[in-house]
Amino acid sequence: MHRWKWGLLGVLLLSSLAVVSQVWSYHSYLLTVQQLQAGLAKASTPDKKGFVLVDVRSPEEHRTGMIPGTDLNIDFREMKARHRELGAQLDEHIVVYCQSGHRSNIAAETLADLGYRHVYNVSGSMNAWVEAGYPVARPGR
Repeated sequence: MHRWKWGLLGVLLLSSLAVVSQVWSYHSYLLTVQQLQAGLAKASTPDKKGFVLVDVRSPEEHRTGMIPGTDLNIDFREMKARHRELGAQLDEHIVVYCQSGHRSNIAAETLADLGYRHVYNVSGSMNAWVEAGYPVARPGR
């Protein structure tokens, strides 16, 4: 009976640790398109917005249109190798978006895993941006 109690306690302890590790593994933040729009609107110029805005879709998708004020286009699959292109310190704010929010979630978690402390994934990303009626810019304009 004593061994059974320890076995049950061990299982409960391990399952608690599994839950805690799942919580700890998600360490970026969510941002709505309304919050992003408000942050962009507050900036006197695009380079003074206080965060780096990154489109993590493919270059082909990026060319079809982006959120105005986007600083970079880095495919989410290349984020780990190319994150230094952000030019951001670990304590600076970075906002990432894709088409629906899934790939940008992966990119945000990759950046957080690399030590960036203020990484935000835009919930719904371009789909939500367009649905909210916000403008879309073309690269190079």
